[in-house]
Amino acid sequence: MTRQVEVTSDVHIGDGLPFTLMAGPCVIEDLELCRMICREVQRITCELGIPYIFKASFDKANRTSVQSFRGDGMQAGLDVLAAIKAEFGVPVVTDVHQADQCAAVGEVADVIQIPAFLCRQTDLLIAAGETGRVVNIKKGQFMAPEDIAQAVRKVESTGNNRILVTERGVSFGYHNLVVDFRSLPIMAAASGVPVVFDATHAVQQPAAQGHATGGTREYVPHLAKAAVAVGIDALFLEVHPDPKNAMSDAATVLNLADLSELLATLKRIEDAVS
Repeated sequence: MTRQVEVTSDVHIGDGLPFTLMAGPCVIEDLELCRMICREVQRITCELGIPYIFKASFDKANRTSVQSFRGDGMQAGLDVLAAIKAEFGVPVVTDVHQADQCAAVGEVADVIQIPAFLCRQTDLLIAAGETGRVVNIKKGQFMAPEDIAQAVRKVESTGNNRILVTERGVSFGYHNLVVDFRSLPIMAAASGVPVVFDATHAVQQPAAQGHATGGTREYVPHLAKAAVAVGIDALFLEVHPDPKNAMSDAATVLNLADLSELLATLKRIEDAVS
């Protein structure tokens, strides 16, 4: 069993608690879209009794093409996240890419997320840990599951034990990822911290479209069901009301209209295996 991490007084993750949902658009497109998504996801999670953390990135610094939309910048993005927190009373999670972003992001975000490609960057992990906020480390596509423990130790070196780790698949040949569900208990045992499963990035086909990342959205529900059956502390989903026109990860974001049915199924699976 993993340690319990307090995100806010109302949201705790780990230690055998029911799973928490992290969900929202891949990138902050505008405030109104974020408001609409947060309102609907909050409605669904309240009905199902699922703790909820709103997710959106202010900058997608690792897009395939230099022409891809990255966001409107850190300050504009943090303003949107602060507005979401104030209006809906939910905690928020967002990514950082540079150590010097962490202090400012920590003033707004309840959870600071380390992108998978950057999970070995010592200065970034330490800067995130020094904020005192929860740090969610996404395991790199190039890493064995037990190796995530070393990234956790880097954050712990700051005195911050509020840490999560996320599985999002590993590279498997060209333009493909695969999830080995053994990784979930391995990561938990190696790190001792709550484990998150990212069901939408796990179906990516990196750079498969040449100018953009492809993906197989239709498999998101299958992976999410398997992860909950194995046992996870939180589920990460990117959702959008119009996936084909999403400004980032259009091939993998879950249609917001499909979220309610999926979460209800996941709760039944969790109840059955608990």
